[in-house]
Amino acid sequence: MELHSTKNTQEKVSLKKAVLQGLPPDNGLYMPEEIPQLPASFFERMPELSFEEMAFEVCRCLLGDSVEEEALREIVYGALGFDAPLVELNQHTHVLELFHGPTLAFKDFGARFMARLMGHFVEKNKRKLTILVATSGDTGGAVAAGFLGTEGIEVIILYPSGKVSDLQEKQLTTLGQNITSIEIDGTFDDCQALVKKAFLDPDLAEVLRLSSANSINIARLVPQMFYYFRAWQQLQVIDKDVVMVVPSGNFGNLTAGLIAQKMGLPISHFIAATNDNKVVPDYIASGQFEARPSVRTISNAMDVGNPSNFARMQALFAESWEAFKNEISGFAFDDTQTRIAIKEVYDRFGYVIDPHGAVGYLAWQAYQKEHPDSIGVILETAHPAKFIEEVEAQIARPVEIPERLAILRDRKKVAHFLGKDFEGFKAFLQKHAKTQV
Repeated sequence: MELHSTKNTQEKVSLKKAVLQGLPPDNGLYMPEEIPQLPASFFERMPELSFEEMAFEVCRCLLGDSVEEEALREIVYGALGFDAPLVELNQHTHVLELFHGPTLAFKDFGARFMARLMGHFVEKNKRKLTILVATSGDTGGAVAAGFLGTEGIEVIILYPSGKVSDLQEKQLTTLGQNITSIEIDGTFDDCQALVKKAFLDPDLAEVLRLSSANSINIARLVPQMFYYFRAWQQLQVIDKDVVMVVPSGNFGNLTAGLIAQKMGLPISHFIAATNDNKVVPDYIASGQFEARPSVRTISNAMDVGNPSNFARMQALFAESWEAFKNEISGFAFDDTQTRIAIKEVYDRFGYVIDPHGAVGYLAWQAYQKEHPDSIGVILETAHPAKFIEEVEAQIARPVEIPERLAILRDRKKVAHFLGKDFEGFKAFLQKHAKTQV
Protein backbone atom coordinates (compact mmCIF):
# COMPACT_ATOMS: atom_id res chain seq x y z
CA MET A 1 0.00 0.00 0.00
CA GLU A 2 1.29 3.43 -0.97
CA LEU A 3 -0.09 6.76 0.17
CA HIS A 4 0.20 10.40 -0.86
CA SER A 5 -0.64 13.75 0.71
CA THR A 6 -3.89 15.48 -0.15
CA LYS A 7 -1.66 18.43 -1.10
CA ASN A 8 0.81 16.46 -3.21
CA THR A 9 -0.32 13.39 -5.12
CA GLN A 10 3.09 12.84 -6.73
CA GLU A 11 5.19 11.92 -3.69
CA LYS A 12 4.42 8.42 -2.41
CA VAL A 13 5.15 6.98 1.04
CA SER A 14 4.77 3.56 2.66
CA LEU A 15 2.06 2.71 5.17
CA LYS A 16 4.69 2.53 7.91
CA LYS A 17 5.93 6.03 7.21
CA ALA A 18 2.41 7.44 6.93
CA VAL A 19 1.32 5.88 10.23
CA LEU A 20 4.42 6.79 12.22
CA GLN A 21 4.72 10.27 10.74
CA GLY A 22 1.00 10.94 11.14
CA LEU A 23 0.95 14.15 9.11
CA PRO A 24 2.79 14.91 5.84
CA PRO A 25 5.39 17.71 5.93
CA ASP A 26 3.12 19.86 3.71
CA ASN A 27 0.34 19.80 6.35
CA GLY A 28 -1.95 17.76 4.12
CA LEU A 29 -3.39 14.37 5.06
CA TYR A 30 -2.26 10.96 3.87
CA MET A 31 -4.59 9.19 1.44
CA PRO A 32 -4.33 5.72 -0.15
CA GLU A 33 -2.87 5.90 -3.63
CA GLU A 34 -5.44 3.29 -4.65
CA ILE A 35 -8.60 1.96 -3.00
CA PRO A 36 -9.01 -1.66 -4.14
CA GLN A 37 -12.32 -3.42 -4.73
CA LEU A 38 -13.21 -6.43 -2.64
CA PRO A 39 -14.06 -9.47 -4.79
CA ALA A 40 -17.64 -10.60 -5.23
CA SER A 41 -16.76 -13.85 -3.44
CA PHE A 42 -16.10 -11.87 -0.24
CA PHE A 43 -19.69 -10.55 -0.16
CA GLU A 44 -21.04 -14.02 -0.95
CA ARG A 45 -19.20 -15.45 2.07
CA MET A 46 -19.92 -12.46 4.29
CA PRO A 47 -22.92 -13.90 6.20
CA GLU A 48 -20.80 -16.81 7.46
CA LEU A 49 -17.74 -14.77 8.49
CA SER A 50 -17.04 -13.73 12.07
CA PHE A 51 -16.50 -10.02 12.72
CA GLU A 52 -12.76 -10.65 13.07
CA GLU A 53 -12.52 -12.73 9.89
CA MET A 54 -14.45 -10.14 7.92
CA ALA A 55 -12.35 -7.25 9.26
CA PHE A 56 -9.12 -9.09 8.50
CA GLU A 57 -10.09 -9.69 4.87
CA VAL A 58 -11.11 -6.03 4.42
CA CYS A 59 -7.86 -4.90 6.01
CA ARG A 60 -5.68 -7.25 3.98
CA CYS A 61 -7.34 -6.11 0.76
CA LEU A 62 -6.69 -2.44 1.51
CA LEU A 63 -3.22 -2.69 3.06
CA GLY A 64 -1.84 -5.29 0.69
CA ASP A 65 1.61 -6.53 1.73
CA SER A 66 2.40 -3.51 3.94
CA VAL A 67 2.04 -5.77 6.99
CA GLU A 68 2.88 -9.47 7.04
CA GLU A 69 -0.29 -11.58 6.95
CA GLU A 70 0.11 -13.25 10.33
CA ALA A 71 1.10 -9.99 12.03
CA LEU A 72 -1.92 -8.27 10.49
CA ARG A 73 -4.21 -11.05 11.64
CA GLU A 74 -2.89 -10.67 15.18
CA ILE A 75 -3.38 -6.90 15.06
CA VAL A 76 -6.97 -7.12 13.79
CA TYR A 77 -8.07 -9.96 16.06
CA GLY A 78 -6.44 -8.28 19.07
CA ALA A 79 -8.20 -4.99 18.38
CA LEU A 80 -11.68 -6.50 17.99
CA GLY A 81 -12.45 -7.96 21.37
CA PHE A 82 -16.05 -6.67 21.26
CA ASP A 83 -18.96 -6.49 18.84
CA ALA A 84 -20.95 -3.72 17.14
CA PRO A 85 -24.53 -5.01 17.48
CA LEU A 86 -27.38 -3.67 15.39
CA VAL A 87 -30.59 -2.77 17.26
CA GLU A 88 -33.87 -2.44 15.36
CA LEU A 89 -36.11 0.45 16.46
CA ASN A 90 -38.57 -0.21 13.65
CA GLN A 91 -38.40 -1.81 10.21
CA HIS A 92 -36.78 1.28 8.67
CA THR A 93 -34.66 2.52 11.57
CA HIS A 94 -31.70 0.75 13.18
CA VAL A 95 -29.04 1.77 15.66
CA LEU A 96 -25.49 0.44 15.34
CA GLU A 97 -24.05 0.34 18.86
CA LEU A 98 -20.36 1.24 18.74
CA PHE A 99 -19.85 1.64 22.48
CA HIS A 100 -19.12 -1.90 23.62
CA GLY A 101 -15.35 -1.40 23.82
CA PRO A 102 -13.25 -0.61 26.90
CA THR A 103 -13.99 3.15 26.95
CA LEU A 104 -17.60 2.91 25.75
CA ALA A 105 -17.09 4.86 22.51
CA PHE A 106 -16.58 4.07 18.83
CA LYS A 107 -13.04 5.44 19.08
CA ASP A 108 -12.02 2.13 20.72
CA PHE A 109 -12.00 0.46 17.30
CA GLY A 110 -9.48 2.92 15.92
CA ALA A 111 -7.35 3.34 19.03
CA ARG A 112 -6.86 -0.37 19.72
CA PHE A 113 -6.01 -1.12 16.10
CA MET A 114 -3.65 1.85 15.87
CA ALA A 115 -1.86 0.95 19.11
CA ARG A 116 -1.15 -2.55 17.85
CA LEU A 117 -0.13 -1.41 14.37
CA MET A 118 2.20 1.27 15.72
CA GLY A 119 3.58 -1.17 18.26
CA HIS A 120 4.36 -3.53 15.39
CA PHE A 121 6.09 -0.79 13.40
CA VAL A 122 8.22 0.52 16.30
CA GLU A 123 9.05 -2.89 17.74
CA LYS A 124 12.69 -2.83 16.64
CA ASN A 125 13.26 0.93 16.92
CA LYS A 126 15.08 2.05 20.06
CA ARG A 127 13.89 5.68 19.83
CA LYS A 128 10.59 6.33 21.58
CA LEU A 129 7.56 7.47 19.61
CA THR A 130 5.50 10.31 21.09
CA ILE A 131 1.82 10.33 20.13
CA LEU A 132 0.08 13.71 20.16
CA VAL A 133 -3.71 13.62 20.17
CA ALA A 134 -6.34 16.34 20.44
CA THR A 135 -9.73 15.30 21.75
CA SER A 136 -13.18 16.80 22.02
CA GLY A 137 -14.26 13.97 24.28
CA ASP A 138 -14.02 10.30 23.35
CA THR A 139 -10.86 10.10 21.24
CA GLY A 140 -8.54 10.83 24.16
CA GLY A 141 -10.01 8.19 26.44
CA ALA A 142 -9.89 5.53 23.73
CA VAL A 143 -6.31 6.40 22.80
CA ALA A 144 -5.24 6.45 26.44
CA ALA A 145 -6.73 3.00 27.03
CA GLY A 146 -5.51 1.62 23.71
CA PHE A 147 -1.88 2.70 24.17
CA LEU A 148 -1.63 2.26 27.96
CA GLY A 149 1.58 0.43 28.77
CA THR A 150 2.64 0.05 25.11
CA GLU A 151 6.40 -0.23 25.12
CA GLY A 152 8.29 2.43 23.19
CA ILE A 153 5.32 4.80 22.91
CA GLU A 154 4.43 7.89 24.97
CA VAL A 155 0.99 9.52 24.61
CA ILE A 156 0.22 13.21 25.18
CA ILE A 157 -3.48 14.14 25.10
CA LEU A 158 -4.76 17.69 24.66
CA TYR A 159 -8.36 18.47 25.62
CA PRO A 160 -10.37 21.72 25.96
CA SER A 161 -10.89 22.83 29.54
CA GLY A 162 -14.50 22.56 30.71
CA LYS A 163 -15.73 21.20 27.40
CA VAL A 164 -15.76 17.44 28.05
CA SER A 165 -18.03 15.58 30.45
CA ASP A 166 -16.73 14.68 33.93
CA LEU A 167 -16.48 10.98 33.16
CA GLN A 168 -14.82 11.64 29.81
CA GLU A 169 -12.23 13.77 31.61
CA LYS A 170 -11.55 11.01 34.11
CA GLN A 171 -10.86 8.64 31.22
CA LEU A 172 -8.20 11.07 29.97
CA THR A 173 -6.53 12.02 33.22
CA THR A 174 -6.43 9.06 35.60
CA LEU A 175 -4.39 6.33 33.93
CA GLY A 176 -0.79 7.52 34.44
CA GLN A 177 2.08 5.33 33.15
CA ASN A 178 2.88 6.44 29.59
CA ILE A 179 -0.19 8.73 29.32
CA THR A 180 0.15 12.51 29.89
CA SER A 181 -2.87 14.83 29.76
CA ILE A 182 -2.89 18.56 29.03
CA GLU A 183 -5.94 20.69 29.76
CA ILE A 184 -5.97 23.54 27.23
CA ASP A 185 -7.64 26.87 27.99
CA GLY A 186 -9.47 26.93 24.65
CA THR A 187 -11.56 24.86 22.23
CA PHE A 188 -10.99 21.55 20.47
CA ASP A 189 -9.95 23.49 17.37
CA ASP A 190 -7.24 25.19 19.46
CA CYS A 191 -6.05 21.76 20.62
CA GLN A 192 -6.00 20.43 17.08
CA ALA A 193 -4.13 23.50 15.82
CA LEU A 194 -1.43 23.00 18.50
CA VAL A 195 -0.96 19.38 17.46
CA LYS A 196 -0.63 20.27 13.78
CA LYS A 197 1.87 23.08 14.50
CA ALA A 198 3.96 20.70 16.61
CA PHE A 199 4.34 18.32 13.67
CA LEU A 200 5.67 21.09 11.47
CA ASP A 201 8.08 22.60 14.01
CA PRO A 202 11.76 21.83 13.16
CA ASP A 203 12.95 22.33 16.74
CA LEU A 204 10.57 19.68 18.06
CA ALA A 205 11.53 17.32 15.24
CA GLU A 206 15.09 17.31 16.60
CA VAL A 207 14.11 16.14 20.09
CA LEU A 208 10.89 14.17 19.62
CA ARG A 209 9.73 11.49 17.21
CA LEU A 210 6.12 12.60 16.79
CA SER A 211 3.01 10.94 15.45
CA SER A 212 -0.73 11.45 15.84
CA ALA A 213 -3.63 9.32 17.00
CA ASN A 214 -6.33 11.67 15.77
CA SER A 215 -8.25 10.75 12.65
CA ILE A 216 -5.67 12.79 10.75
CA ASN A 217 -3.68 9.53 11.03
CA ILE A 218 -4.69 7.05 8.34
CA ALA A 219 -4.39 4.18 10.85
CA ARG A 220 -7.49 5.49 12.62
CA LEU A 221 -9.65 5.32 9.50
CA VAL A 222 -8.85 1.73 8.51
CA PRO A 223 -10.53 0.01 11.49
CA GLN A 224 -13.44 2.43 11.43
CA MET A 225 -14.44 0.79 8.16
CA PHE A 226 -14.95 -2.52 9.91
CA TYR A 227 -18.24 -1.71 11.60
CA TYR A 228 -19.85 -0.48 8.38
CA PHE A 229 -19.31 -3.99 7.04
CA ARG A 230 -20.59 -5.41 10.33
CA ALA A 231 -23.79 -3.35 10.04
CA TRP A 232 -24.40 -4.60 6.52
CA GLN A 233 -23.71 -8.17 7.58
CA GLN A 234 -26.41 -7.96 10.26
CA LEU A 235 -28.95 -6.21 8.02
CA GLN A 236 -28.73 -8.68 5.15
CA VAL A 237 -30.79 -6.28 3.03
CA ILE A 238 -30.72 -6.77 -0.74
CA ASP A 239 -33.75 -4.87 -2.04
CA LYS A 240 -33.68 -1.55 -0.13
CA ASP A 241 -31.41 1.49 -0.14
CA VAL A 242 -29.24 1.47 2.99
CA VAL A 243 -28.37 4.89 4.39
CA MET A 244 -25.65 5.37 6.99
CA VAL A 245 -26.40 8.19 9.44
CA VAL A 246 -23.15 9.44 10.91
CA PRO A 247 -22.93 11.90 13.83
CA SER A 248 -19.94 13.93 12.71
CA GLY A 249 -17.29 16.22 14.18
CA ASN A 250 -13.86 15.79 12.63
CA PHE A 251 -15.46 13.56 9.95
CA GLY A 252 -13.07 10.62 10.25
CA ASN A 253 -16.00 8.28 10.82
CA LEU A 254 -17.80 9.35 7.67
CA THR A 255 -14.57 9.30 5.66
CA ALA A 256 -14.02 5.69 6.72
CA GLY A 257 -17.53 4.85 5.52
CA LEU A 258 -16.81 6.42 2.14
CA ILE A 259 -13.68 4.28 1.78
CA ALA A 260 -15.70 1.17 2.68
CA GLN A 261 -18.20 2.14 0.00
CA LYS A 262 -15.42 2.55 -2.56
CA MET A 263 -14.18 -0.93 -1.66
CA GLY A 264 -17.56 -2.27 -2.74
CA LEU A 265 -19.82 -2.12 0.32
CA PRO A 266 -23.26 -1.27 -1.16
CA ILE A 267 -24.11 1.79 0.93
CA SER A 268 -26.61 3.92 -0.98
CA HIS A 269 -26.13 7.23 0.81
CA PHE A 270 -24.56 8.93 3.81
CA ILE A 271 -26.03 11.50 6.17
CA ALA A 272 -23.69 13.89 7.95
CA ALA A 273 -25.49 14.71 11.20
CA THR A 274 -24.07 17.65 13.13
CA ASN A 275 -24.91 19.99 15.97
CA ASP A 276 -24.49 23.78 15.76
CA ASN A 277 -21.01 23.17 14.35
CA LYS A 278 -22.42 22.79 10.85
CA VAL A 279 -19.67 23.79 8.43
CA VAL A 280 -20.08 20.63 6.33
CA PRO A 281 -23.90 20.77 6.03
CA ASP A 282 -23.46 24.42 5.06
CA TYR A 283 -20.91 23.39 2.42
CA ILE A 284 -23.32 20.78 1.04
CA ALA A 285 -26.01 23.45 0.79
CA SER A 286 -23.88 26.21 -0.74
CA GLY A 287 -20.70 24.75 -2.23
CA GLN A 288 -18.65 27.11 -0.05
CA PHE A 289 -16.55 25.79 2.84
CA GLU A 290 -15.97 28.24 5.66
CA ALA A 291 -14.20 27.12 8.83
CA ARG A 292 -15.35 28.94 11.94
CA PRO A 293 -14.77 28.82 15.70
CA SER A 294 -16.42 25.81 17.31
CA VAL A 295 -19.54 26.20 19.44
CA ARG A 296 -19.98 24.32 22.70
CA THR A 297 -22.91 21.83 22.74
CA ILE A 298 -24.13 18.83 24.74
CA SER A 299 -22.91 16.56 21.92
CA ASN A 300 -19.37 17.70 22.58
CA ALA A 301 -17.49 15.15 20.47
CA MET A 302 -18.91 16.95 17.44
CA ASP A 303 -17.83 20.43 18.55
CA VAL A 304 -15.44 20.96 15.65
CA GLY A 305 -15.42 24.11 13.55
CA ASN A 306 -12.68 23.12 11.11
CA PRO A 307 -12.88 19.35 10.50
CA SER A 308 -9.57 17.94 9.29
CA ASN A 309 -11.06 15.10 7.28
CA PHE A 310 -12.97 17.47 5.03
CA ALA A 311 -9.81 17.49 2.86
CA ARG A 312 -9.94 13.70 2.56
CA MET A 313 -13.63 13.74 1.64
CA GLN A 314 -12.95 16.33 -1.06
CA ALA A 315 -10.14 14.16 -2.38
CA LEU A 316 -12.45 11.14 -2.55
CA PHE A 317 -14.83 13.21 -4.67
CA ALA A 318 -12.06 14.75 -6.81
CA GLU A 319 -12.90 18.20 -5.38
CA SER A 320 -16.38 18.03 -6.95
CA TRP A 321 -19.14 19.67 -4.90
CA GLU A 322 -21.77 18.05 -7.11
CA ALA A 323 -20.40 14.56 -6.44
CA PHE A 324 -20.06 15.36 -2.73
CA LYS A 325 -23.66 16.48 -2.25
CA ASN A 326 -25.00 13.60 -4.33
CA GLU A 327 -23.48 11.07 -1.92
CA ILE A 328 -23.86 12.96 1.38
CA SER A 329 -26.80 14.84 2.86
CA GLY A 330 -26.14 17.23 5.72
CA PHE A 331 -28.38 18.19 8.65
CA ALA A 332 -27.72 20.23 11.80
CA PHE A 333 -29.65 20.48 15.07
CA ASP A 334 -29.28 22.51 18.26
CA ASP A 335 -29.22 21.39 21.89
CA THR A 336 -32.95 21.97 22.44
CA GLN A 337 -33.81 19.70 19.52
CA THR A 338 -31.27 17.14 20.72
CA ARG A 339 -32.80 16.99 24.20
CA ILE A 340 -36.27 16.53 22.76
CA ALA A 341 -34.96 13.70 20.55
CA ILE A 342 -33.42 11.85 23.52
CA LYS A 343 -36.84 11.84 25.18
CA GLU A 344 -38.69 10.92 21.97
CA VAL A 345 -36.47 7.92 21.25
CA TYR A 346 -37.02 6.65 24.78
CA ASP A 347 -40.78 7.29 24.76
CA ARG A 348 -41.33 5.75 21.29
CA PHE A 349 -38.94 2.84 21.39
CA GLY A 350 -37.81 2.37 24.99
CA TYR A 351 -34.25 2.95 23.79
CA VAL A 352 -31.78 5.12 25.69
CA ILE A 353 -29.72 7.13 23.22
CA ASP A 354 -26.83 9.51 23.86
CA PRO A 355 -26.78 13.13 22.56
CA HIS A 356 -24.68 12.25 19.50
CA GLY A 357 -26.98 9.42 18.51
CA ALA A 358 -29.95 11.72 19.12
CA VAL A 359 -28.56 14.16 16.55
CA GLY A 360 -28.27 11.22 14.16
CA TYR A 361 -31.89 10.25 14.86
CA LEU A 362 -33.07 13.77 14.03
CA ALA A 363 -31.09 13.75 10.79
CA TRP A 364 -32.56 10.38 9.82
CA GLN A 365 -36.09 11.65 10.49
CA ALA A 366 -35.46 14.69 8.28
CA TYR A 367 -34.05 12.55 5.45
CA GLN A 368 -36.76 9.92 5.75
CA LYS A 369 -39.52 12.42 4.95
CA GLU A 370 -38.47 12.34 1.30
CA HIS A 371 -37.06 8.78 1.30
CA PRO A 372 -39.62 6.75 3.28
CA ASP A 373 -38.60 3.36 1.88
CA SER A 374 -34.90 3.57 2.76
CA ILE A 375 -33.29 1.66 5.60
CA GLY A 376 -31.42 3.92 8.03
CA VAL A 377 -28.54 2.87 10.26
CA ILE A 378 -27.78 5.45 12.95
CA LEU A 379 -24.27 5.17 14.36
CA GLU A 380 -24.58 5.34 18.16
CA THR A 381 -21.06 6.48 18.92
CA ALA A 382 -20.97 6.59 22.73
CA HIS A 383 -22.68 5.02 25.71
CA PRO A 384 -25.38 7.29 27.20
CA ALA A 385 -23.78 6.94 30.66
CA LYS A 386 -20.95 9.19 29.48
CA PHE A 387 -23.53 12.00 29.34
CA ILE A 388 -25.53 10.83 32.30
CA GLU A 389 -26.82 14.18 33.57
CA GLU A 390 -28.22 15.21 30.19
CA VAL A 391 -29.74 11.84 29.39
CA GLU A 392 -31.30 11.24 32.81
CA ALA A 393 -32.83 14.72 32.74
CA GLN A 394 -34.69 13.86 29.52
CA ILE A 395 -35.83 10.30 30.18
CA ALA A 396 -36.59 10.81 33.90
CA ARG A 397 -35.01 7.53 34.99
CA PRO A 398 -31.54 6.43 36.09
CA VAL A 399 -28.99 5.38 33.50
CA GLU A 400 -26.89 2.43 34.53
CA ILE A 401 -23.17 3.18 34.52
CA PRO A 402 -21.05 0.24 33.32
CA GLU A 403 -18.50 -0.84 35.90
CA ARG A 404 -15.50 0.06 33.75
CA LEU A 405 -16.72 3.66 33.71
CA ALA A 406 -18.05 3.82 37.27
CA ILE A 407 -14.67 2.92 38.80
CA LEU A 408 -13.19 6.16 37.42
CA ARG A 409 -15.48 8.46 39.39
CA ASP A 410 -13.35 8.57 42.52
CA ARG A 411 -9.96 8.59 40.84
CA LYS A 412 -7.85 11.72 41.09
CA LYS A 413 -7.50 13.84 37.96
CA VAL A 414 -3.90 14.53 36.92
CA ALA A 415 -3.49 17.07 34.10
CA HIS A 416 -1.22 19.96 33.14
CA PHE A 417 -3.00 23.26 32.46
CA LEU A 418 -1.78 25.33 29.51
CA GLY A 419 -2.98 28.25 27.44
CA LYS A 420 -3.61 27.95 23.72
CA ASP A 421 -0.40 29.70 22.64
CA PHE A 422 1.97 27.46 20.70
CA GLU A 423 5.17 28.68 22.39
CA GLY A 424 3.94 27.51 25.79
CA PHE A 425 2.98 24.13 24.39
CA LYS A 426 6.30 23.84 22.55
CA ALA A 427 8.21 24.59 25.76
CA PHE A 428 6.22 21.86 27.54
CA LEU A 429 7.07 19.32 24.83
CA GLN A 430 10.75 20.25 24.89
CA LYS A 431 10.85 19.80 28.66
CA HIS A 432 8.95 16.53 28.34
CA ALA A 433 11.47 15.32 25.76
CA LYS A 434 14.32 15.72 28.25
CA THR A 435 12.55 13.43 30.70
CA GLN A 436 12.28 10.72 28.05
CA VAL A 437 16.03 10.49 27.35
